[in-house]
Amino acid sequence: MVDFRRWITALAVLTLFAGLAAAQGAGSQAPLTCSTNVTATPQLRAEGYTENTGDITITCTGGPNTAVGATIPSVNITVFFNTQVTSRLLGGGPQSEALLLIDEPGSLSLPAAVGPIQPFGPQAGQNVCGNPTFGCTEVVSSTVCTTNTNTPGFCAPGIAAGSVINVATNNPQGTTATSNGYNVFQGIVSTNSVTWFGVPVLAPGTSGITRTFRFTNIRVNASALSGGSASGAQPVLASIAVSNTAALPITNPTPTVGFVQSGLSSSVGGGAPTPLQQCTSTTLAPVATVTFSENFGTAFKTRVVPTGTGANSGQGTGGPQNVPGTVYNSESNFILAMPAGNGGGTAGLADWGTRLKATFNNVPTNVRLFVSINNVVNAGINVSPVPSPIGGTDTVDSYAEAVLGETAAENAGAGAFPVAGTFSSTAPGGSGPINVTELAVSGGSATAIWEVVNTNPSKTESFTFAVYATTVANVSQNSPPAGTATVNLSFAPTPPGAFTAGQGPVASSGNIPRFIQDPGAAKPIFTINVCRTILLYPFVTNQAGFDTGLAIANTSTDPFGTGPQAGACQMNWYSGTTSPAPTSSGNIPSGTDYVTLASMQVPGFQGYMIAICQFQYAHGYAAITDVGARNLISSYLALVMPDPASNSGRAASGLDKAKSGSGEITSH
Repeated sequence: MVDFRRWITALAVLTLFAGLAAAQGAGSQAPLTCSTNVTATPQLRAEGYTENTGDITITCTGGPNTAVGATIPSVNITVFFNTQVTSRLLGGGPQSEALLLIDEPGSLSLPAAVGPIQPFGPQAGQNVCGNPTFGCTEVVSSTVCTTNTNTPGFCAPGIAAGSVINVATNNPQGTTATSNGYNVFQGIVSTNSVTWFGVPVLAPGTSGITRTFRFTNIRVNASALSGGSASGAQPVLASIAVSNTAALPITNPTPTVGFVQSGLSSSVGGGAPTPLQQCTSTTLAPVATVTFSENFGTAFKTRVVPTGTGANSGQGTGGPQNVPGTVYNSESNFILAMPAGNGGGTAGLADWGTRLKATFNNVPTNVRLFVSINNVVNAGINVSPVPSPIGGTDTVDSYAEAVLGETAAENAGAGAFPVAGTFSSTAPGGSGPINVTELAVSGGSATAIWEVVNTNPSKTESFTFAVYATTVANVSQNSPPAGTATVNLSFAPTPPGAFTAGQGPVASSGNIPRFIQDPGAAKPIFTINVCRTILLYPFVTNQAGFDTGLAIANTSTDPFGTGPQAGACQMNWYSGTTSPAPTSSGNIPSGTDYVTLASMQVPGFQGYMIAICQFQYAHGYAAITDVGARNLISSYLALVMPDPASNSGRAASGLDKAKSGSGEITSH
């Protein structure tokens, strides 16, 4: 019995030591750990359907050493968002421009004299997996790093020279690695998520290197999240799910990838609504300025980062905008031409830069509208041209140019930017002529579109454009008719239609970028006023046995060929704090007189009366008599007052005056 107990005790001790030895052996192999990070969390425009989120990176260290020649375990990775994903679908889908990059391919370039580069890690070319719905199988090979950082295969920091490092390749190759594994995978978009299928996860093992997975070109519908101030902006949240957490364990799977806030403020300047008179023709009369202001420095973007110093160099198809981890302040992000089997097209490339839209409504018939082709320097509505940009770091930070239409394609490939049609004329400016283009007015509506050509992300900028009107007076035909034109200011394009994952509003055909309509109230911009005559009767009475006879003549019929006009006169009575309500003459046809008595209009009244007549040529006469005109009579001609609607005040100016002899009002 004693021997048996000693044997049991010895066995327990051996088991304990074996367990300790195993624990020590396991300790030499660090566990696989992976953590997420968003190196730059951008501000997203609350007006945008297709806002670029910040890149998500997953960095991994440790894990088992996978044997050379073994198949690398793969996972499916899904990233969910708290709003819809709107990354562009390529080739009709389901593959999208949202990409997963392994080990930052293409982020390290070596001098040409060095020779062939290492086909793995940051020196590798960008090799796209051709099967985005299933992924690509890869196997383990190995390579040896050297010490010289100017040679292919240099050692990462902390890696000893001559170290053998496991790498991913497309085919088993023993210990000789000559071909690059797939390091670019396309995401499949579904409503508010993107999934990358069959992504190989090769644990770094004991090599001491770090494996990086970067998720880029993920666009979301920021308009679905309410924006706010910079301190109260709404976060865009991501949640990462992995099909096999043993192969890719993530310690913090819910990063914040952006903050949504309003990107645009707008205003109308120049004392709008500017009054225009129906009876006075105008040619390129400055009626207002419209101003678009960004609420943060990166709300206005060019199509791509400027590739040179030439004008419109930021409107092309993108030069070397393909370095992982680089923050590009443009509407485009990480640009990569995709193989035909992956849907073709170019991932990450926007269709245009930020566009600005003025939508005019209620434009009276026969009013022609013009806008400045470029942004101007504003001083009221006296404007000066802004000099053209040189591009890049030119001192002209804010510059925009009119384009053919809301979704007109870029033409930078041909070396020309699509300006808005034929320049029709020039308009007067404060220090030089302003190039303008005429807008097509249809059904009382017109649209002007400008594209941001040059911008400085370190400044909060504004773009101001001048608006002009041309009218031909034809009062006899009530042309142009009275009315107030309005404008809404927004980003562009603003497509209608229901929202579809991956495409946004269906009518947009997936244009990038695209935005919501201006949610604010329309802003008045100019008013066509019917030419009227304002008559002052300075003393009217029907007290103490007296009465006042009043006459108003409509003299628009005359021997001078004036077009006949007709309208009513509103008579406004003033007698201190107890003034009676206004009365109306009713319609007064051209060539006739309206005659009445004060006692018939406002019994017991004594004071003055202002008659506002809705026709251009009116004269007034008053006669004060004792009742029956038995003993005395006094008469006078009514005074013609300057019209405040055309003078911006009571006093007549040198250019705006009332001709008391005829009742005619002229305005510049």
